[in-house]
Amino acid sequence: MSACAPPHTPHPHPPHNPAPTRRRFPVAGADLSAAVAVFLIALPLSLGIALATGAPLQAGLVAAAVGGIVVGRLGGCPLQVSGPAAGLTVVTADLIHRYGWRVTCGITVLAGLAQLGLGCLRVARGALAVSPAVVHGMLAGIGITIAVAQLHIVLGGNPDSSVLANLRALPAQLADLHPAAMSMSVLTLALLLAWPRLPGRAGRLLRRVPAALVAVTGAAATAALTGLSLPRVELPSWHSHALAGLPEGPALGLVAAVLTTTLVCSVQSLLGAVAVDKLVAARTGPQSRIGRSDLDRELLGQGAANIVSGTLGGLPIAGVAVRSTANVNSGAVSRNSTMVHGVLVVVAALLMVPVLEEIPLASLAALVMAVGIQMVSLHHIRTVTRHREVPVYAVTTLGVVALGVLQGVFLGVAVAVAVALHRLARTRITHHEKEGVHHVRVRGQLTFLAVPRLSRTLHLVPQGAHAVVELDGSFMDHAAYESLQDWRSSHTARGGTAELAGRRDGIRTAERAPATECRCRPWTPWRNHQACFAAAPAVREGQGAGRELARGISSFQRNTAPLVREELARLAREGQRPSQLFLTCADSRLVTSMITASGPGDLFVVRNVGNLVPPPGEEHGDDSVAAAIEYAVDVLGVRSITVCGHSGCGAMQALLTTGAGQGDGTPLQRWLRHGLPSLARTAGDPPGRPRLAGREPADTVELLCLTNVVQQLAHLREHGPVARALAEGALELHGMYFHVGEAQAYLLAGTEEAVVFEDVAGGIGGGEEAREGVWVTSPGQV
Repeated sequence: MSACAPPHTPHPHPPHNPAPTRRRFPVAGADLSAAVAVFLIALPLSLGIALATGAPLQAGLVAAAVGGIVVGRLGGCPLQVSGPAAGLTVVTADLIHRYGWRVTCGITVLAGLAQLGLGCLRVARGALAVSPAVVHGMLAGIGITIAVAQLHIVLGGNPDSSVLANLRALPAQLADLHPAAMSMSVLTLALLLAWPRLPGRAGRLLRRVPAALVAVTGAAATAALTGLSLPRVELPSWHSHALAGLPEGPALGLVAAVLTTTLVCSVQSLLGAVAVDKLVAARTGPQSRIGRSDLDRELLGQGAANIVSGTLGGLPIAGVAVRSTANVNSGAVSRNSTMVHGVLVVVAALLMVPVLEEIPLASLAALVMAVGIQMVSLHHIRTVTRHREVPVYAVTTLGVVALGVLQGVFLGVAVAVAVALHRLARTRITHHEKEGVHHVRVRGQLTFLAVPRLSRTLHLVPQGAHAVVELDGSFMDHAAYESLQDWRSSHTARGGTAELAGRRDGIRTAERAPATECRCRPWTPWRNHQACFAAAPAVREGQGAGRELARGISSFQRNTAPLVREELARLAREGQRPSQLFLTCADSRLVTSMITASGPGDLFVVRNVGNLVPPPGEEHGDDSVAAAIEYAVDVLGVRSITVCGHSGCGAMQALLTTGAGQGDGTPLQRWLRHGLPSLARTAGDPPGRPRLAGREPADTVELLCLTNVVQQLAHLREHGPVARALAEGALELHGMYFHVGEAQAYLLAGTEEAVVFEDVAGGIGGGEEAREGVWVTSPGQV
């Protein structure tokens, strides 16, 4: 009898079209391969982190399994992999030293309950307001603490619970080395460093095996074959595995412990989820229907996992960047990959105990020490230096090392607030006259506190004079704005002229210069803009172009050079350090600095007809693009490469019209052959064709322009420097499309049905994007 039918309704005949039976837990092939890759990374790291905290080694496996299964099923970021993280090592080690292992498990459970409460209050995005310098400083301090402690095990000794004590004991430890432990540690570190750099085709195949697994396996095999006597992994029987106990101790200390664990777990997990969003958005090819992470749900999933892990005697859990990056780069398309990885950890913990017990403890210590060193990121240091936040970074790092994670973070936040208030209140206003022009320069943020000084300085400008007010800051409140506008109206009414100019997205209210004199500046709004060389009739007729060029250069020297000389002098001293390679078309309507709001030193720009990237070996005598890619990636160390196409591209129109010609052809026809794969790709299945968010391509030319961006990204991946940097997680690729007529930029994203170019303004919020950019800079961070 059918369970859905009334009790007395017979079914004499079976239905003619039975519904197809669906699998309860379908697992795609991409998810399965990604799960195996993540499992091979997670297994040695979980044991190493448990060793570093002083917890039972099985606790690392419990946390890895629970993080994969529970967070994978309940979390709001499907492709983020959670488990025991290096960022929690110092916190957990301190708790175990103070309260013992079972009480630490109870604290983990309470931290999970606190995370559930925060998730229900929907305050997850509030964690993203923490200063990037504080986050980077916290990670650096934790990394230093881990590295110093594990160095003692690498040398064959035992670490103390205090960083300062470990540093004091280091000379004595160096005098009492243990050769067997040292040899296994050195072998582990050598394999970790050498494995990702194996050359040739064989090296590319071998590098697919995680370096951490190779290093630990190599050390274990060497120790077993040589018969070295040294401490190894000991996994006690699961029957004697310790579960959580009731928290015991001073109430204030327990509250501080729960708060610290909650803070570190939550911040690391939420920032990791934002980073995974960016990794998924940058990925091209077939994709799952995965939207942006639900951070409140992610916090709920992390809380549930910490409750389960603590109850079962596991380590605290947070999102782990290394495993998440491997999961995304391995092609995972759903949360099933993280869940399968957790199941594999359970199988290994039950069936691979004899194998795991062959691993030398010195090898695990060397692995974790390398992770700790990587957490002190030179890129982070350069970033905070560029943003003048070194005091925040330094105080946080030293506070974490000397006092603890929670105290160090509180100190860092306090210094960050003090620096922000200092910048807000510190405003320098100067006035000087040069060649009859009165310059009033405002350095810093212009708030109501500075209005009296601003008013006094502006009144030093004589009536009828020409004045230029330069705003060298990023913020101006309403009171200051009204003061400026009132003065300008009064000054112009008395026969004077006034010009307001800002260095960063500032305002400029002066009248547009006459057509005979170009006064365009990089920060001038491009409304009603006319190019200097189109202003005069003689130039439109092809005459006097040289004179107009000289006139434009003269205008730059007179008007713009004095304002940018200081910045360019700094770049000349320090050299260029761009973070991005921007490859776009040579079309004169694409002004890269305008559409990216960038300035000197920001972008390494390559322009050619059709924004083409010839595949390796097919340059046909032109290696310029390949040379630029190699220089940008290997020498300049850019972190991002963007291929930007645009609407109405003449190269794409030529491809559609002539197909790049036949035979040798002209130089232009030979160059456009690199666009033939894009032309062929447009003939593919309609579901796989790119489109703009909200609409299909307007015509065949726009379809080819969009397809060409996707195809050139595929060509870009074939270049050796790019492939190596992608494999190391040191590089991101982005696709971009600029619609000239709409002045609208679109960024490449993807779904299962089609490749989509999303509206930048509609898809990304300014504040959130700024936070995302901070975390993704270190995809290799654990």
